[in-house]
Amino acid sequence: MAEIKVPELAESITEGSIAQWVKKVGDRVEKGEFIVELETDKVNAEIISEEAGVLTQILAEEGDTVLVGQVIAVVEAGEGAAPAPAASAPAEATPAAPQAAPAPVAAAPVVEETSGERVIASPAARKLAREKGIDLAAVSPVDPQGRVRVQDVAAHGTAPVAAPQAAPAAPKAVAAVAESRVTVEKMSRRRQTIAKRLLEVKQSTAMLTTFNEVDMTNVMALRSRKKDQFFESTGSKLGFMSFFTKAVVAALKKYPYVNAQIVGDEIHLNNFYDIGVAVSTEEGLVVPVVRDADRKNFAEIEDSIADLAKKARDKKLGLSDLSGGSFTITNGGVFGSLMSTPIMNGTQAAILGMHTIKKRPVEVDGEVAIRPMMYLALSYDHRIIDGKDSVGFLKTVKELLENPEDLLLNS
Repeated sequence: MAEIKVPELAESITEGSIAQWVKKVGDRVEKGEFIVELETDKVNAEIISEEAGVLTQILAEEGDTVLVGQVIAVVEAGEGAAPAPAASAPAEATPAAPQAAPAPVAAAPVVEETSGERVIASPAARKLAREKGIDLAAVSPVDPQGRVRVQDVAAHGTAPVAAPQAAPAAPKAVAAVAESRVTVEKMSRRRQTIAKRLLEVKQSTAMLTTFNEVDMTNVMALRSRKKDQFFESTGSKLGFMSFFTKAVVAALKKYPYVNAQIVGDEIHLNNFYDIGVAVSTEEGLVVPVVRDADRKNFAEIEDSIADLAKKARDKKLGLSDLSGGSFTITNGGVFGSLMSTPIMNGTQAAILGMHTIKKRPVEVDGEVAIRPMMYLALSYDHRIIDGKDSVGFLKTVKELLENPEDLLLNS
């Protein structure tokens, strides 16, 4: 018999939540096979079985909080597909001991995935489906990718109970109306951590935000002229993020306190340029890090960002992808945001917010012209960074983006 325990993932991770079980009780499990997905406040981890055999017990349901070292399942050696214990000898006709019945795996009557197909669903949706006795395979998701959410389960309605009762109609109607007015969804562990850390940043820093705007005409024109040639020579797509990353690195070298952090009563000036790029996922915002961005060319930066974004969407980010980072760039413009005040990431001293590009009338050489403009926002910790440096940093980023040939020549 082998116990499946929650492994130690990192020193700062002490607990997680069961995201989904890939195997069911009675399934055959091979050594090293992925059987359950664990959601932590940083990454999703795949837990494997160290032994081959049959999964006989599941001791934590999807959505449950589990601690590092906690036993969450049992695998026993054998080939059978059923966890039922062997029968006693026929000669023993006396009543069986209480232990004769199979150990219960799930106390609640669960009607889930009776079709035999694995349904992609959030832990909250699975929990609500179990409580209501709804087959997840019968729920029609709104998500175009087919993921069932708690709202889909709530909208599906309650499955018929096993034994209809002649209960008073009025209380049921009142309960149904009350339930339809409010949908309760437990925060995921990652969402809880995001909320906690954002609150900590707001409470522990002297955060201010300064704004500027950049004329994107030259960047857009250069990208349009060079994107085909760039793809043919590098195999990478030329996007805007590489321009912004390069401009940020150059500005950080000019204003080193923007690339710093407070540790106790000391200011640590970072001599490296690991740039975090905020990526939106279904579970919330994550910030994977482009390492040594100052040493990468445009193609390498684009490839790094594309790879990290894909890993984030596929829930394949590792702790090494998220740790560290000296400065962060977030792009609210992809959602249509015209202006915002981004909140700094962790212990970093500043964050740059990009926004949507809008054509606006601006003054150019004494005349009014319609130009594609983007507002930039720099939120910074005023304990480290003075107003002069914050304004100078943002002005440098603006000037470099409005003269993008300099970025290409110096990359």
